[in-house]
Amino acid sequence: MFDMLLWFAVVMVLFAVGDVVAKLTKARISSVFATLMLFLVLFVTGVLPADIIEKAGLSAASSWSVPMLLFAMGSMINLRQFMDEWRTVVTCWFGMLAVIIGVSLTIPIIGKEMALSAIPVVNGALPATQIMTEAATKAGYPLAAALAAITFAVQKFVGTPFASSASLRYAIGEYRKAKSSGTLDEFMAAAGKSENRNSEAKTASKRITLAEKFDGFYSSNVCILLAVVGGLLSVWLGELTHINYAILGLVLGVIFTQLGVVPKNLLQKAQASGFINMVVFAAIIPALANISISDLIDLILPLVVVFAVSVLSIFVMMKVLPVWKILGDKSMAFGVGFCQMLGFPSTYLISVEVCNAVAEDEDEKAFLMSRVMPRLVVGGMAAMVSILVAGVMAGML
Repeated sequence: MFDMLLWFAVVMVLFAVGDVVAKLTKARISSVFATLMLFLVLFVTGVLPADIIEKAGLSAASSWSVPMLLFAMGSMINLRQFMDEWRTVVTCWFGMLAVIIGVSLTIPIIGKEMALSAIPVVNGALPATQIMTEAATKAGYPLAAALAAITFAVQKFVGTPFASSASLRYAIGEYRKAKSSGTLDEFMAAAGKSENRNSEAKTASKRITLAEKFDGFYSSNVCILLAVVGGLLSVWLGELTHINYAILGLVLGVIFTQLGVVPKNLLQKAQASGFINMVVFAAIIPALANISISDLIDLILPLVVVFAVSVLSIFVMMKVLPVWKILGDKSMAFGVGFCQMLGFPSTYLISVEVCNAVAEDEDEKAFLMSRVMPRLVVGGMAAMVSILVAGVMAGML
């Protein structure tokens, strides 16, 4: 018991250091990057044992927590917002398709297992990374598993500058157009009335779901039970249908939430999201455990190729091909194309940063936020389908 708690404490110290680094650098260095790099250095130098996650008692928890998280992620998808911002959703998916096509073409250079392991990670975030590291490890491709983990660690460094600069160009253009045409004044004058009308309409038309009607009965334990049952159902159906449980978990989460049986943001309501996210994050650590310095050198080329081709593919899709016409602006389409590398809350933070840089007062900021924020945030959420991509790619390894 003492040894297990000791190793668990060591793991949590490294996780906490990552969070502190992110805070001190104002997220310029992400907590994920800092934490994974710490583990990598300590593994390579032999300071940490390769089986530290197992010694900490997190291996089993990592396995059962992933189906829970995937089901719960389905409860986070707002179909109404997706329908309202369908142009953004479609644009984001075209960006993901660009990466899938582009990186697939690098198979003769970096190898099939490397390309397939990296694609869903660039397309998405933690759940896709966990799926691919697990699949690559089981298939006997430890370097591919390590590539997936490292890709996850650095992708925000690649995506953030492009998404931020593209959104800034779009915001400046919208600001100038609104100033010259008088749209900004009309927006500020109508904002109050529109908000009141929308509030009244929503109140009148809102359907009370089962989860909302009996909200008091949805305690932390009940919500955790729902996540466990949802994960169990997705794994069981996966074994029956041979469809990856990740795909089924996300779909089932959406269905049961829309039916009103499962509350929105299930794990948050259960007050368990922080713990589950930590355990799922721990699941990708073993992918770095047996990497040597020579392996790291071997990973440089695939990593550079994956990101260089991803950026080029998104550029071609959004700026050369007419996909940008879906959104009506090349800069915004280019920015949305990189939302797959960021996800929420990074997309929201970029929106705030961009609007603060352009707006001169709170009213102007509100106007720009109404133009920029929904597109970036929905773009990040639309990239959740990376779980589906991971489910397909994992079966191809």
